[in-house]
Amino acid sequence: MEIPAPDPREGFDVVVLASSAGGVRALQTVISPLPTAFPTPIVVVQHRRPDSLDLLTGILRARAALPVRPATDGPLRPGVTVLPPGASAQLGSTGTITIRPAPATRTADGVLTSAAAAFGPRVLCVVLTGRLDDGAAGVRAVRLAGGRVLVQDPDEAEAPGMPSAALATGCVEHALPLSHIAPALVAYTMAPGAANLLTVPVPPWARLRLGRGVPA
Repeated sequence: MEIPAPDPREGFDVVVLASSAGGVRALQTVISPLPTAFPTPIVVVQHRRPDSLDLLTGILRARAALPVRPATDGPLRPGVTVLPPGASAQLGSTGTITIRPAPATRTADGVLTSAAAAFGPRVLCVVLTGRLDDGAAGVRAVRLAGGRVLVQDPDEAEAPGMPSAALATGCVEHALPLSHIAPALVAYTMAPGAANLLTVPVPPWARLRLGRGVPA
């Protein structure tokens, strides 16, 4: 199955950060060091029950240089957009975001597959700490479209399930310590030529085929 070549244009259209158990601390660690000049819109998907009080936006905003806002339907803006509890999102190729209801532990796959369909090789995603395997189908879609995939090193994740499931697909380029992810995002998006230099080929055993029932 042929994978598109990296986009020759610099930069990405969206960065998706997906996490679950232990994700609040992990997201703070990734987002807080990002500079105000960070050019790419970031969408945050963190597992929370639909009936939970949503404090995540305020927690991330308190330590971030970038603007942090709750997600609403409309244009996808620079800065950090935080999806509400129990929600996924449909991303549009014109740079829009539409909130969709989703099972609380199954929100990442829908965002990632939607981002892959909308932006192809101009998607950069990171799977952080979390239980179960949400995000695994999504990273296959991203990689199949030519996008880029990083994960938190499962050995240091509070809950290794999500990054381990992503790694098991063969679609991950780099597994990084949490403290290295923000610098990696800056390199991928802001250092000329860095994204292409960091390319890792997909291994022949990679499970790229999307199964039935993958959320869109």
